[in-house]
Amino acid sequence: MKNRLEELRKEKGIKQEELAAAMEVSRQTIGSLENGRYNPSLTLAFKLARYFGLSIEEIFIYQEENE
Repeated sequence: MKNRLEELRKEKGIKQEELAAAMEVSRQTIGSLENGRYNPSLTLAFKLARYFGLSIEEIFIYQEENE
């Protein structure tokens, strides 16, 4: 699953550490999300969407395996 997390975070002018603290996760979790190595839990996806004032679909882009 692709996402716009790094782009949105940089637009807001915040560091990974700051976003991690706001989401109550580690900086490594944010880094892994941004690099596509980790997909968020539903709870974390909702928290991120609320934080950025967007829908989950505006942050996370689902692609079928065969696309």
